[in-house]
Amino acid sequence: MEVMSLLNLCNKQSSINILNEYSVKFKNKVHTLTSYSSDILLKHFNVTTEQIHQNKQYWNRELGMCWQKLVIECIKHRLDYSPAIRINRRELCDFILGQDAIDTKYRIGSGDSGTINKLKEYAQLLKNKGYRPVLLILRNDNLKSTVMSCKKSGWFTIIGNKALEFIESKI
Repeated sequence: MEVMSLLNLCNKQSSINILNEYSVKFKNKVHTLTSYSSDILLKHFNVTTEQIHQNKQYWNRELGMCWQKLVIECIKHRLDYSPAIRINRRELCDFILGQDAIDTKYRIGSGDSGTINKLKEYAQLLKNKGYRPVLLILRNDNLKSTVMSCKKSGWFTIIGNKALEFIESKI
């Protein structure tokens, strides 16, 4: 699936505005080398491996926020949609869809204990509230040990094309 195909399903001008906002950001980003597999967002924005490797943290953060906004834009029309669950300043998930507490991730590349412990804690808090914690991850090149830790702590993970199919099924 391509981004434009996803937008056609959503049929939302605001989704196009999100992509335009990030196009401007990415054009203004000064760019550098290694192999990084592509995905629908990288293809849409013509982001190269060289650009990614200059500043992975920047690209993963920005593409992650773009992914989150697009998914929410596609889903928010549903009657069973609710915004993020927050406890104090912590956001446990990005949105609720029925009984699913969904957190979108562009990719999971960190296996540090802080990330794993936070995800484990959030899964338990969401389950205690009666929700099924769901990670909706766009990329397929995630850190396998972190994905396994998420699954073990109670997250239901939907990755890559399956994530796109999930969105399509909910539109």
